[in-house]
Amino acid sequence: MKYRLSVGRIRYGLVPVLLLLGGFVGSWSAPLLAGSYTSAAATINRQQLLRHCQFLASDALEGRETGTRGGQAAGAYIVAQLRKLKVRPAGADGDYFQPFQSASRNIICQLPGSDGALAKEYLIVCAHYDHVGFGNYRNSRGPFGYIHKGADDNASGTAALLELIGAFTSLDTAPKRTLVFIFWDAEEQGLLGSEYWCQSPTVPLAGLKLVVNIDMIGRLRENRAEVLGARTAAGLRELISANNTQPAVALSFSWDSRRDSDHYPFFARQIPYLMVFTGKHPEYHTPYDDVGKLNTEGMERVTRLLFRTVYAAAQLPNLPPFRQDCLQENNGARDVAEAPGELPPPRLGVTWDEERARHEVIEITQVDPASPAEAAGIRSGDRILKIDGAEVHTPGQMREAVCDAPEETTAVVVHRGEASSRTLRLHLQGPAHPLGIFGRSDGAEPGCVIVSRVLPGSAADRAGLRLNDRICHVGGNSVNFPNELSALLSRRSGQQSIQIERDGELQTLQMTLPR
Repeated sequence: MKYRLSVGRIRYGLVPVLLLLGGFVGSWSAPLLAGSYTSAAATINRQQLLRHCQFLASDALEGRETGTRGGQAAGAYIVAQLRKLKVRPAGADGDYFQPFQSASRNIICQLPGSDGALAKEYLIVCAHYDHVGFGNYRNSRGPFGYIHKGADDNASGTAALLELIGAFTSLDTAPKRTLVFIFWDAEEQGLLGSEYWCQSPTVPLAGLKLVVNIDMIGRLRENRAEVLGARTAAGLRELISANNTQPAVALSFSWDSRRDSDHYPFFARQIPYLMVFTGKHPEYHTPYDDVGKLNTEGMERVTRLLFRTVYAAAQLPNLPPFRQDCLQENNGARDVAEAPGELPPPRLGVTWDEERARHEVIEITQVDPASPAEAAGIRSGDRILKIDGAEVHTPGQMREAVCDAPEETTAVVVHRGEASSRTLRLHLQGPAHPLGIFGRSDGAEPGCVIVSRVLPGSAADRAGLRLNDRICHVGGNSVNFPNELSALLSRRSGQQSIQIERDGELQTLQMTLPR
């Protein structure tokens, strides 16, 4: 991942990295398997990811700065792996390399699509393989003059891309769309490799439907990663979430599109992109970003997620176009959109004693002025026994009864100092909210309703729905708009399955609908 524009390099004694490269490549050979989608995903494993990173982030490559001997050795290693996989070169003059500036080289190969029409559409899957060499004040957080190994940035992404190519080439049948795999050079000098490709593309830009960029996936912590670009085309969040399984990764979705990695030249040309990123860390752009700090299990998990997502995108009958609204969106707009919606006014207007409630007694401690409770004659110290005929002994039962009751109803109370109960007529404020879901729709996320508020004590609350859950299906029926969700639930009773997406993971909840 780019830090700042590099303006120099401190040179130290070089070792014969190209000779070392030949010895390392011969020590491991990726298997060439013919198989299914499932077996292809299984070829991606942490041991192979680690082996790639051990070479790419070794001292022998001296930080892989573009144009240097170490950078050239990294490129030679990548090409040696591609030749063993027998994947078609797609660079200049029928080779893997696309040279630019003095001694920088993108590395390009592709897997032709299997569908006659869709093969003319392209998906790019990419990662940069260069790093910052020995570091300087423009590209390092220090100390300078030491090898910056760049294990996470971006040996991790380079290793993932090699494993993805191996997985896709192991399939019996290639995906329908053509996959173009690109290893970028000179990313750390200002996204020069990806910008050069966009100015001299090897496939028509008009046919490019999606770019999947892999940059820094080596430090998965608390099983959480960030996804960028999901709003550049409608439905991309659903695409990656639907393929987030076995096991899932908790995903945070950013609305920012920063000029800090190779997705940006495509974003600037209004081409949709996705990028998964496991986050910066104290070793970022320092000599201490080494292989020993990588989470290889996390790398395996993220790389398999990327395989499933790219495969699904390559198979879809249609991929959505670039979404213009994303050009004005950022995380500030996300925070506003995902803030809790306003609560409806209190229907009853009382507060009870929480200590007494723990002993299953609802004793009122405060009555709001001019509230339905005050109008009905409920006073502080009263005990409420029933609302709308339903017994209430706990706060949950109290909230549920108030949510479910019609506007005209009754309450059974025992006034303070009295022994017997009495029935009071209630006129609750506003309509009943038995479901307790308030939602919104979003043009970037068709096919779901986004929860903007869950009422305490409601059916939604009891089912476990949360703010910003995405409701996708109810009892097998898809939902697109809040009014569709309300209509669908109001026609049903009993227990219903609700499929949601939460943090990029699909889950199924059971909601018991009120009478």
